[in-house]
Amino acid sequence: MSEREIDQKLVERAQAGDKQAFDQLVSKYQRKLSRLLSRFIRDQAEVEDVAQEAFIKAYRALPSFRGDSAFYTWLYRIGINTANNYLVSQGRRAPTTTEYDADEAESFEDATQLRDINTPESLLLSKQIGDTVSLAMDELPEELRAAIVLRELEGHSYEEIAQIMACPIGTVRSRIFRAREAVAARLKPLLDVSPDRRW
Repeated sequence: MSEREIDQKLVERAQAGDKQAFDQLVSKYQRKLSRLLSRFIRDQAEVEDVAQEAFIKAYRALPSFRGDSAFYTWLYRIGINTANNYLVSQGRRAPTTTEYDADEAESFEDATQLRDINTPESLLLSKQIGDTVSLAMDELPEELRAAIVLRELEGHSYEEIAQIMACPIGTVRSRIFRAREAVAARLKPLLDVSPDRRW
């Protein structure tokens, strides 16, 4: 049985009133959801509050979950929306734009190098690079940060991210490309690269 099928069985049991089934889903995804939210909200206590609120919203909306997407895709969408709403209520929402040529996202030749920079081993090798990446990620508009976190840190496919973020796949590609470019631009001064390369 696949993870999605297991989740679907737990959802069906929870929809039938089995609170322990929903508790199992919370236990399974609490750390992953908190890790995702911590890319948007820095204070750990706030992350825990927002994660708890997201699970409450998910529980209340559970009767309407039909299984069209995986449970975690649905939950992550609720989590991101809850985080965005929280940031707005705190007056901390970053300005966002989505205009960019989505086709360029597929041709970004340095994407694998950027992914390597986000591995724990690489971050440990150079605290300065790690700090720069974190700062660059923090400065990204929320929609770009969400897309790059879901892709590079959570490992979701473009299709899954489009479902989570409730936007077209071309928009996802554009956001990931722009996020990578922004991080790469911050790293450029730290890395020894030829001038004709992006970084």
